[in-house]
Amino acid sequence: MKSTKAGLLLAGDVGGTKTILALVDQEHGARHPIAEERFRSSDYASLVEIIQEFVREHRCQPEAASIGVAGPVHENRVEVTNLPWEVDGARLSEALDGVPVDLLNDLEAIANGIPALEKDDSVVLKPGETEEHGAIAIVAPGTGLGEAYLIWDGKRYRPVPSEGGHTDFAPATELELELLSYLMPRLGHVSYERVCSGVGIPNLYRFLRYTGRYDEPRWLANELAKSEDQTPIIVEAAQDGSAEICTVALDLFMSILGSEAGNLVLQAMATGGVYLAGGIPPRIIDQLKSKTFLDAFTRKGRLSDVLHRVPIRVIVNRKAALYGAANHCLMMFSKPG
Repeated sequence: MKSTKAGLLLAGDVGGTKTILALVDQEHGARHPIAEERFRSSDYASLVEIIQEFVREHRCQPEAASIGVAGPVHENRVEVTNLPWEVDGARLSEALDGVPVDLLNDLEAIANGIPALEKDDSVVLKPGETEEHGAIAIVAPGTGLGEAYLIWDGKRYRPVPSEGGHTDFAPATELELELLSYLMPRLGHVSYERVCSGVGIPNLYRFLRYTGRYDEPRWLANELAKSEDQTPIIVEAAQDGSAEICTVALDLFMSILGSEAGNLVLQAMATGGVYLAGGIPPRIIDQLKSKTFLDAFTRKGRLSDVLHRVPIRVIVNRKAALYGAANHCLMMFSKPG
């Protein structure tokens, strides 16, 4: 027997590794779900299977759903990045007995949650001055590179999804120019995601190894050879100082990230600030406070003064995307009290 409680809404955060689902209502709000469960995405053939299991286990019938998904959404459908799923809002609706389902890009979901972030949900990386109702930029290096904006519409902030992580990488230093020359014949199109994400950091490492600038320790070569995900190994070796080539690779990553975050500010005149999200920034906060990142962020020629005033925060609450999906669902589908 499904729950007869009225006003239940389903929120979700779907990624290549994990899927989190939650039941929310207007009374408790996005941050205090009535039920919440985490699933290992690769254990299921589809999101429909996960939702059906969740609804069955919690004996509920949501009145609507908003799901944040890692991938570009088109006509309420999305192919999940780093997972062999196609998520279709219409099929999800059928699985939920015909209730409305909104699919959101994962960065759009995070953007929906930013206005409701609490103090401990983020860490100040660079203080500054925000303009009231100024646009806000979000850049999220995780497995890939996500980007989004928040624009004030006169009443509230509205998220604007973006696939800016796939725009052309623009070198800002001589070393980055060499990097582009190295990658172009190997990749064809060199986007920011190829050099500024979890999949991009190994590209930076291979470039430094190829040029012969730094030695590759034998222990490190062995570790990398047997690992499917080389990024955590490179980042850890950079942080503990055990391999100079990794330290330089992380510095190069931070320089590119800083430059691209500054680009986003100028593109949207994001005088409301910048938020760094995704899986990587919370792990390297101490390194991001260095001159490497901050100098690259502000190095914008005649408009450098604009960047000096803009604050930067790192989102450390790993449920920001889930809260954002829940906020969207509550705003779009809750019945007026």
